Amino acid sequence: MRVPILAAATLAALSLSACDKSEPKTGAPMANGARTVAMLRTADGADVGRATATEVGGGLRLTVDVTGIPAGTHGVHVHTVGKCDAPDFATAGGHWNPTSTKHGSMNPQGPHTGDLPNLIVGANGRGTIGMVLPGATMAGLLDTDGSAFVVHANPDDLMTDPSGNSGGRVACGVFATS
Repeated sequence: MRVPILAAATLAALSLSACDKSEPKTGAPMANGARTVAMLRTADGADVGRATATEVGGGLRLTVDVTGIPAGTHGVHVHTVGKCDAPDFATAGGHWNPTSTKHGSMNPQGPHTGDLPNLIVGANGRGTIGMVLPGATMAGLLDTDGSAFVVHANPDDLMTDPSGNSGGRVACGVFATS
């Protein structure tokens, strides 16, 4: 008689585990996750790369690939408005900050949702970076006024509010559905 009871208990446990509807681990790929791309351009209109946002478990994965940007370390951020009007890209607004935190990963009251680590561009003008923005959503990124991705002239100090002293904006791209 114990065998059927054990079999029934095992079957019940397997059935319950098959119904697990927990959220995927942060950063885990999502089937049919939405994707958006911002083509990056300088103030004179030169193409210098792209920023891609993809829905993943618990947030958005942001990957950036640039070429033709001056060598060195550059602050990079998602900005609140989907506009990149030259010459200074000021129309992109401030950093994407839906949770009203302070700027920077080193700031105890930060970071903004749109804060990323610095992008390091080699002597060949190429640089790449990738990270997950926890809690970020595609709906928030592509809200009514959209958003933009901005490459700054200087390194981000990862602390000073509101922009990390990252200097002028050298490239910008608007996120659009792809």
